[in-house]
Amino acid sequence: MLEIKDLTVDYGEEPVLNELSLSLAPQRIHGLVGRNGEGKTTLLNSIYGTVLPQAGSIEWNARPLRTEDVAYLETELYFYPMITGREYLKIFTSKNPLFDYHRWNELFELPLRDFISTYSTGMKKKLALLAIFALDRPFVMLDEPFNGLDIETNLLLSQILLAFAGSGKTILVTSHILESLTSICEEIHWLHHGHIEQSYTPANVHSLKEEILEDLNQQKLPALKQLLQDKITDEVRNVRR
Repeated sequence: MLEIKDLTVDYGEEPVLNELSLSLAPQRIHGLVGRNGEGKTTLLNSIYGTVLPQAGSIEWNARPLRTEDVAYLETELYFYPMITGREYLKIFTSKNPLFDYHRWNELFELPLRDFISTYSTGMKKKLALLAIFALDRPFVMLDEPFNGLDIETNLLLSQILLAFAGSGKTILVTSHILESLTSICEEIHWLHHGHIEQSYTPANVHSLKEEILEDLNQQKLPALKQLLQDKITDEVRNVRR
């Protein structure tokens, strides 16, 4: 189990994460959702260790979490220049010779002999995912893994993650598309104002949608209606001229 207690991250102004606490039950896929700028990536970076929290603790099975426990797919992918897909994967399989990237690539169909610089956005995402799979870590974090993938690969990735959870891994996935999480996650956690405001099951996540729609109705939709009305008024005035 991953246990986060009172995690606080402050970049100099008000905290991005404010005494955030979250428990992730093992052998499950957990979703993490929140508006832009709410701190989803900051939370993942804090868990991985690339961001140092000002306060709080992160434990894995009742001991401090180590980087070696985690496989982390970041949103922004980086690859060394002038390197082939096969050479890139060999960096990761050197520590896990049991990972047969040739058989795994039968699923993703990447041209591994080509330079990565020639890959499309979706192909680069597939390559990064293969590298994450090769690490074979017990805790897997994926930041927006479905972005850039075609429909078929999105469905394939969902099945892979379900299989990983069934084999004992604990998985945390972020997405801006709620529907991509409801089909695979047993819990979806709502990050709001620097802490986990509530956790939902796929059965009751509709209440989260209703909460967001209510906020839109109160804050954004009236302004949208006014903009459209002003546009119509301006068009009528131009016609009359």
